[in-house]
Amino acid sequence: MNIRKALIRQISKNEKLYILTKQVRLKTLMIFGKLIPDKIYIKLQYRLRLGRKLNLNNPVLFNEKIQYAKLYYRNPMLKLLVDKYEVRKYVKEKIGVKYLTKLYGVYDTIDEIPFENLPEKFVMKLTNGSSYNYICHLKNNETKSEIEYRFKKWMTVDFYMLGREWAYKDVKNRIICEELLETNDDYGLNDYKIFCFNGVPKIIQVDFSRFVNHKRNFYTPEWEFIDEIVEYDNDPKANIPKPVNLDEMVECAKVLSEGFPQVRVDFYDVDGRVIFGEMTFYHGAGYLNFKNPKFELEMGEYWDV
Repeated sequence: MNIRKALIRQISKNEKLYILTKQVRLKTLMIFGKLIPDKIYIKLQYRLRLGRKLNLNNPVLFNEKIQYAKLYYRNPMLKLLVDKYEVRKYVKEKIGVKYLTKLYGVYDTIDEIPFENLPEKFVMKLTNGSSYNYICHLKNNETKSEIEYRFKKWMTVDFYMLGREWAYKDVKNRIICEELLETNDDYGLNDYKIFCFNGVPKIIQVDFSRFVNHKRNFYTPEWEFIDEIVEYDNDPKANIPKPVNLDEMVECAKVLSEGFPQVRVDFYDVDGRVIFGEMTFYHGAGYLNFKNPKFELEMGEYWDV
């Protein structure tokens, strides 16, 4: 038991060091990035991250079109839909409340969080940005201090300044607390990301084994395997069955993506229950590594900018 506690304590220290290091890097980007105009900043980041020149005059690749959208697509609806709290109203109106996770609260500051009233299990996220989450499997005496440490730093991040994703400009950081989704699936909770173009689902990305050995497979809306690799290795031999509710997911994605040139609509399948995840207009911030350039071109061809 003492060894286990020591290990947990060491993991916690490592996480705090990672958070602190990342925070310093982000602060540096935000401070010095303000001196650089959006277009120049995006071109520099694209060159540094992908090792090639960005073509904004005639974008054809998927990553190029994401950069183009950052600079020139100005639909005011995006500012609501990238907010993890505000998007719930849109989902409720379009496809119904049954597709939403249970909401425990949304808070402007850490001091507003009623820790004593939270359930034993929950997930807490920033309403802005991606991957700024705290997953609580069992609330204990250290939960409050862990959340305070993380979110005090995370709340200061200006997500617009980091990637110049226009939808995040002037959107306030808040904290949202929702139910923790769990499943008995062998790969854990699969994340189904449906890429839609003008309201038409074209490609489904499935992320699995995310906390053990992250893999990523691609499928058609008819669940035909697409042997492509983007950022993470795929696993053609992985036994990922076609979800029994796939047609329902695809239909929901159609409804939610209607009217947008391109958007990724995410869902979870919790033992047959379809749950909305989020809507993303700048997949991977437009810096993901496509192993096959033809696949990046194909995804770009779906998108009319």
